[in-house]
Amino acid sequence: MRYLMTIIWAVLIGSVISYVLSSMAGDAFPLMDTLVLSAIIAIAIFVLGDGILKAKSE
Repeated sequence: MRYLMTIIWAVLIGSVISYVLSSMAGDAFPLMDTLVLSAIIAIAIFVLGDGILKAKSE
C-alpha cells in the first residue's frame, strides 16, 4: 500500500512541478515529461526510504 501511495504522490508532485515550470516558460504541458519526472521522483523515494535511510537507522 505504501508503494501505491508513493506512486500517486509522485505523479501529483511531478505534475505540479511540470505544470509550473512549463507555465513559466510559456510552453504546452508535456504529459510524457511529467510521467518521466514522476517515475524519477518515485524511484528516488523508494531508494531513500528502503535503502539509505533504513540502513542508517539500524
